[in-house]
Amino acid sequence: MNQNLYDLLAAGFPADRTKPCFLLADGSALSYGDLEARVAQAAGRLIAEGVQPGDRVALQAEKTPEVIVVYLAALKTGAVFLPLNPAYTAAEVDYFLGDAEPRVFVTDPPAYVRDARAFEPLARSVPRQVPDLASLIYTSGTTGRSKGAMLSHGNLAANAVALHEAWGFTPDDVLLHALPVFHVHGLFVALHCALLSGCSMIWLPKFSDAEVLAGLTKATVMMGVPTFYTRLLANPAFTRETAEGVRVFISGSAPLLPSTFAEFEDRTGQRILERYGMSEAVIITTNPLNGERLAGSVGYPLPGVELRIGGAEETGVIEIRGPSVFGGYWRMPEKTAQDFTDDGFFVTGDVGRRDADGRVWISGRAKDLIISGGYNVYPKEVELVLDELAGVVESAVIGVPHADFGEAVVAVVQGQGDEAAIIAAARRQLAAYKAPKRVLFVAELPRNAMGKVQKNLLRERYADLLSS
Repeated sequence: MNQNLYDLLAAGFPADRTKPCFLLADGSALSYGDLEARVAQAAGRLIAEGVQPGDRVALQAEKTPEVIVVYLAALKTGAVFLPLNPAYTAAEVDYFLGDAEPRVFVTDPPAYVRDARAFEPLARSVPRQVPDLASLIYTSGTTGRSKGAMLSHGNLAANAVALHEAWGFTPDDVLLHALPVFHVHGLFVALHCALLSGCSMIWLPKFSDAEVLAGLTKATVMMGVPTFYTRLLANPAFTRETAEGVRVFISGSAPLLPSTFAEFEDRTGQRILERYGMSEAVIITTNPLNGERLAGSVGYPLPGVELRIGGAEETGVIEIRGPSVFGGYWRMPEKTAQDFTDDGFFVTGDVGRRDADGRVWISGRAKDLIISGGYNVYPKEVELVLDELAGVVESAVIGVPHADFGEAVVAVVQGQGDEAAIIAAARRQLAAYKAPKRVLFVAELPRNAMGKVQKNLLRERYADLLSS
């Protein structure tokens, strides 16, 4: 039986192929029939160019519908799709191309798809099985060189089906898609849910206040990173009436501040649905579609996902096992072996806990753990206290070298205020060893393309702060 992911997604396409798949910002649309035809043509071109099952097809380009055409065409041919951030420099791209050795590298998808009309369309997908690779997703590489997470047709199919059901997608939905598509959030999570249900997508090249506000009047689902929601809340035009047609707002890729969660509910009457995922497993947990959503919790493991907390303590590193968990890192067998337990659980590197109800709460990355004077300090616990203080927009707590303590707790704060007052306020709510020794104010916290604060950059920037 053919387990090619493309066939699963195409089975969700509407019977009426004239239905719009992509609703574009200029008012035009690309129908499901057009998508299907262009995928077949692009797949035919890939085969004519020598692409064989298992070969890599790399793409680096700005977001357009043709990016998705090339992605689906790569799946259909049995190739392994490698999306690259268009912001990568030539040196960074050289590393990825050297490591993955793609057969084809696409940098102008509209031209590639247009010219594919000259090739014989591929009528049937190339047979693939559950373990066969579908995509390589390179991690950000903030520590050491970037690693290519190997995601199979089975991994992506299992996650897509679970999310489609968990979030209640139907053909009547309209997904507002303003996410980038070089990352699992926009490329797999959002796109697969839409294609499986045969619904339409409002396709925005990037987040724009005006375009998102206009799109919300037609959308039923929005997926975004926390920054999307803070930007909406900062706009007075975002009202309860603007949001009333949207049945669910979903957030991920970075932690959602409890203050954002509360402000969003005050403004719209709706609670954002936060979930937890990563490149190596796509989505791992989600808050319920129908049920209580709690600020700060990422909900429950998806069906089929086994999740446990490593170590003897209540809080520890999260370990997962299940059909959506990747098979390992591309050409890095030693790293793969290091990150999997003997009984097959992937060690995520994220620190968290499960409460009595089974909900998962994330404390941060294991690499961000601060050990000060022999005591463990989880940055998230300190940040939750600081973020509630007047003048603090958002905080990032890091450890910096300290002669006596090994590491000292330092808070980098987006906002303004009095350093001594903030430290005093923190000490009223936290044990002394957890309270920051210094508070530094910045206009903006450094973030990656998905909105995550880059604490590694802050640690480098302030490494000598307490050395004198």
